[in-house]
Amino acid sequence: MAYRFVHAADIHLDSPLRSLALRNPDLAALIGDATRQALTAIVDLCLDERVDALLLAGDLYDGEQTSMKTARFLADQIRRLHEGGIRVFVIRGNHDALSKITKELVFPETVTVFGGRAETIAIDRDGSHFPVAIHGLSFSQAQAPESLLAKYRSPVEGAVNIGILHTSLSGALGHDPYAPCSPADLRATGFRYWALGHIHRRSVTEGDCTIVMPGMPQGRDINEAGAKSVTLVTIGDDRAIRVEERAIGIAQFERVSVDVTGITEWREMIGAVGRALERARAAVASRHLVARLRLTGATLLAWRMRRDGDLLKAEAEARAGLVGACWVEKLEIACVPMEEGTAGSSAPLHELRRLIDDEVLGSDAFRRELGLIADELKAQLPPECRDSFGTDEAGFEALLARHAREGTDEVLARLHALDEQG
Repeated sequence: MAYRFVHAADIHLDSPLRSLALRNPDLAALIGDATRQALTAIVDLCLDERVDALLLAGDLYDGEQTSMKTARFLADQIRRLHEGGIRVFVIRGNHDALSKITKELVFPETVTVFGGRAETIAIDRDGSHFPVAIHGLSFSQAQAPESLLAKYRSPVEGAVNIGILHTSLSGALGHDPYAPCSPADLRATGFRYWALGHIHRRSVTEGDCTIVMPGMPQGRDINEAGAKSVTLVTIGDDRAIRVEERAIGIAQFERVSVDVTGITEWREMIGAVGRALERARAAVASRHLVARLRLTGATLLAWRMRRDGDLLKAEAEARAGLVGACWVEKLEIACVPMEEGTAGSSAPLHELRRLIDDEVLGSDAFRRELGLIADELKAQLPPECRDSFGTDEAGFEALLARHAREGTDEVLARLHALDEQG
């Protein structure tokens, strides 16, 4: 008889909102509740598929949480699985290690939470079925800079051995090293399946040893854009492993670009925004699309778009409402004005732009002064927010250059408005 389980990771239950752009209270409520809805959907999947187990490969929680509402919600979902006869195997990741809930919740006997010492759980199956052994090891501290593989026990002879590990593998952009290891290291253990967690992007390696990083089931901001899912695994009677991706995300973040090159009428531009949102909504399987709109191209409307950015955002949100289950999280204006056909009175502004580009933005003195201001601002932020200035020097400089150019465009747009008023 086959052995089936759902493999999920990085739910970050009740994670606080990470984007200051989520100022729409309805959108904030949607995203604020999305991790709960994702966990509910995972439990629904387990029950609908009548799987044998749910494997949670770390970061079920999100840091130093003390909310009893979170605890009660989690206990209710675990109870549903318990009543459905589905076992749960949990390892703690780096975020779980910080959570007080992790140490205080008491689960039923159908739940195994692996501790800081490696354990092996032999699954009690009928003698006519192939044996299964599940191996796990939790983070006892929030840091794990060295590989943990040597601490795992040897595979159980004759069984299908499944390992659960929270790891950054060989490293991933935006992720600090946690329990680093390579796919070759994982294959060398002799396990048939590795249920990984920590990296928020899905990856699958199949073969004699199937290695799956399921990604997170629900994105929390635009930096976690794209479809989110969990993995349904079936180990057949012949011990062959079949892996299926199952979409879970309630709200999907996506960047939506709109080229407004040559558009001269405001209404025409709003129509282009609406059509872009319709296309993006149709391409998303999640219940909701949360879009970051970026308008690009050369247009006579460039000055007005920046001057009336609040009006443009409101009209874009109205179009999103017409599309349905569609939200505009932020609007970025990256348009440039067309020089052709521009009124002669605006010519000095184009000359001013060229001077700023050539003499100011590219100067060492300006970049040095801007860097000092940014360093001062960064020092006032809490540590968890400082990556918003970039994770390395190149990213930091690119961010400053972009903001300098955007600031230039904003100033010129306001000068243009004054110019029009005479």
